[in-house]
Amino acid sequence: MKHFVIEHVYPIPNARGVQAVKSHIEVKDGKIVQVEPGDYPERENGVDILDGRGKWLSPGLYNTHGHTPMTMMRGVSDDVVLQEWLNNHVWPRERLFSNETAEAGTGLALAEMIRTGTTGFLDMYHMGMQNTYELVKSSGIKSMISKGMMSIGTPEEQSEKLAAAARDLNEWEQDSSGRITGMLFPHAPYTCTPKFLEKTVDAGHQYDLPLGIHLEETAKEVADYRRDYGMTPAKKLKEIGFYTRPAMLTHVVHATDEDLDDMSVPEVTISYNPMSNAKLGSGIARIPEMLKRGLRITIGTDSAVSNNNLDMFEELRLGALMQKVAFQDPSSIETEAVWKMATENGAASMGFSDSGKLEPGAAADFILIDSESFALQPYDNILSHLVYAASGRDVTDSFVNGRQLMKDGELLTLDEEKINAEANRHYRKLNEAYL
Repeated sequence: MKHFVIEHVYPIPNARGVQAVKSHIEVKDGKIVQVEPGDYPERENGVDILDGRGKWLSPGLYNTHGHTPMTMMRGVSDDVVLQEWLNNHVWPRERLFSNETAEAGTGLALAEMIRTGTTGFLDMYHMGMQNTYELVKSSGIKSMISKGMMSIGTPEEQSEKLAAAARDLNEWEQDSSGRITGMLFPHAPYTCTPKFLEKTVDAGHQYDLPLGIHLEETAKEVADYRRDYGMTPAKKLKEIGFYTRPAMLTHVVHATDEDLDDMSVPEVTISYNPMSNAKLGSGIARIPEMLKRGLRITIGTDSAVSNNNLDMFEELRLGALMQKVAFQDPSSIETEAVWKMATENGAASMGFSDSGKLEPGAAADFILIDSESFALQPYDNILSHLVYAASGRDVTDSFVNGRQLMKDGELLTLDEEKINAEANRHYRKLNEAYL
């Protein structure tokens, strides 16, 4: 449908406590033309009229951190800290992955994300990324794809690895109808030498790509880095110029005040991953302190191994509540701010600055939500319900660039039965090899 209208929907209000009004949304050539109260006034030829009765209209959600192939390890490791989780459970299994294993995991993740209201996501992984690109392209969802890297091999091999990653990312960006962007993503300061991180910064400038990194996720990481380098990991990133490129810093749980001051530049975005940080016992990022400094905050789920789902609505709720508990102050983070992190901020941080909004000229990336869900009654306080009461199970329809990816709970661009069968087949094969 190049030109269509959905009538009788309730667009979410921009502020908590404001009542929504029954409206229509007009979409043409992948862009929102208007969102106005009442029925669509013109029944001209060529315009498809859809009935959105009983549904709320919302921007789609943007998940700014994930590792989609890792859905293949969902549930394999609980109740352990990050380093034990990585060294004893995750990395040993990942060594047994094939490109087909990674592809099955990514397909499963895409289905789960589209079903639960995500219209764009950032993916970081090191294997089977061509398959990830192909799956994203065919599924219709938006993505910032990044190749995870560690400083392994000779300096020459590391330089070639960076150049190859940059070439792939630029090629994917150019062949994606504006739905795919790229990022260079060295894994973390504890797996990448300062010299390799310097090379990554240089490559970011050379190939005009943003940067990403896991940063200061645990107290141990920061303490070990201080011991080895005499400074925090964040201070080292500033020293080598990491913040001179657009940069997504993920976790940032144990940043010092000085670290936060150094990060407070327009180029830096923080990906807050509350459920992963909670499950691994890593701690709680100081989001109010970041907001006071003007940092752009977004929200990510991390992988299904450390979460264990990719439902951004759950992430919103727990992420807001954790801040109120940590600061013992219910006003420490506001409902509107949390919603903006998952919509407008998330979209912009991945290079989709025209997404995450319900306004004329914006990309037609939106979802419909069942307004008759029992958890969403009484239905007047819509914005509050979306942050504190909704779940991905309430999402009924999904659109990206005006293309419908899910209709009445049924995926239109992915084969659900095949995805589940392939995921379970590859998991059993992987588990047999691991045991």
